[in-house]
Amino acid sequence: MIETVPTPAGDARIHWHPAPRARLVLALGHGAGGGIEARDLQALAAALPAHGVTVALVEQPWRVAGKKVAPAPKTLDAAWTALWPALRKPGPPVVAGGRSAGARVACRTAAGLGAAAVLALSFPLHPPGKPEKSRADELLGASGAGLPTLVVQGAKDPFGRPGEFPSGTHLVPVPHGDHGFAVPKKADVGQEEALAGITAAVAEWLDGIGG
Repeated sequence: MIETVPTPAGDARIHWHPAPRARLVLALGHGAGGGIEARDLQALAAALPAHGVTVALVEQPWRVAGKKVAPAPKTLDAAWTALWPALRKPGPPVVAGGRSAGARVACRTAAGLGAAAVLALSFPLHPPGKPEKSRADELLGASGAGLPTLVVQGAKDPFGRPGEFPSGTHLVPVPHGDHGFAVPKKADVGQEEALAGITAAVAEWLDGIGG
């Protein structure tokens, strides 16, 4: 089911993947370089309803409008905030999440929106080659507010490898994975195996979130 939600930045779309008896809703925003077709978002949407988690894939207004470039962070945050009531409407607690830029949005807004937890997929800790431009404060803002926060990060992600994250970060590394969780064909882990590892880790983590 696809739901169109008006926001100050234009219409957003929520692609619902409902669980039969949902105990949680996992809202996932996309990155700045792509949409909800990302392999990890699609894998989670396919796998998690069987675990009692409704997955809501959120298309930001700029993608719905067919634009190529994402707007400023405050515009992304405003749209996400405006559609939050629609995410809460089904009833279960909502876990805020996303990949890359979408993970940053979730981290920045989760505490203020009353999210149950935060899932950060491929969190862009810094621009490639510029570790001094750290965005750790966004990530720590969510966990520091007492929200359970899980980071799933590719071992070869140029935006931040697992070992670069602040100590104490709850992080699941994806062997050989890049920023899009793609793994080389020569790797000892296949693409489907890597995605299965992501969905299993997220499902296990969500089992510990109150719902």
